[in-house]
Amino acid sequence: MDDPPSLFPQRSREPADRDRVREAGLDPSGHRARLRKRLLEGSDDALADHEVIEYLLMTAIPRQDVKPLARMLLQRFGSLAAVFNADPRALMATPGIKETAAAALRIAGVSARRLARATVSEMPVLSSWQALLDYLHIDMAHLTHERVRVLYLNTQNRLILDDKVADGDIDEAAIHPRKVIHKAMDIGAAALILVHNHPSGSPEPSRADIQITQKILEAGRLLGVTVHDHVIIGRQGHVSLKAKGLI
Repeated sequence: MDDPPSLFPQRSREPADRDRVREAGLDPSGHRARLRKRLLEGSDDALADHEVIEYLLMTAIPRQDVKPLARMLLQRFGSLAAVFNADPRALMATPGIKETAAAALRIAGVSARRLARATVSEMPVLSSWQALLDYLHIDMAHLTHERVRVLYLNTQNRLILDDKVADGDIDEAAIHPRKVIHKAMDIGAAALILVHNHPSGSPEPSRADIQITQKILEAGRLLGVTVHDHVIIGRQGHVSLKAKGLI
């Protein structure tokens, strides 16, 4: 015979209850729960750099203590920004980091760059110079190779194209002055800003940096395109050739 119905039927666990029970089993010390609470209720600085990495790794590696792994990544790459901007292959060369964990770290860098780029795109570049520098630093300061890009602006100095011209040393083989200016004319740009990074860390301009800037400046004058600046980005900061009186 079937058992008689209970006077006190058992309700199935709610999803949130099941999640808490599961997390308690994976996190008996409550460390992950405390980390999440600090993240949700604290300021942007509530978590240390290694804890930010740790929290991301927790989502990708749920059944492992990832704090030592987070510290290892921070030590190996040198900074939080460098971890988030690292090549996925370099991340996966770290013992314990597989594809899912590398993707979790990479999405943080992608998100930061997109947010910074959106801020730059929403207003005239020359009146939001610090936002531009923040974007460029996030995107380029931790590259291990030199990258040359040209920011093309319209007559209101709004960004219409962020063009990655080349990877490699800055010279006329990588960035031809007339090609840069003709590109501006082709897309209807009225002005441009040259940008490149120094992987060495120091943003001080070289003689080649100054020479190529002068050639692009002269080509722009001939064809009616203004060169506002040449910004060099490094881990130690940035240098504006205009601010140094070289433009």
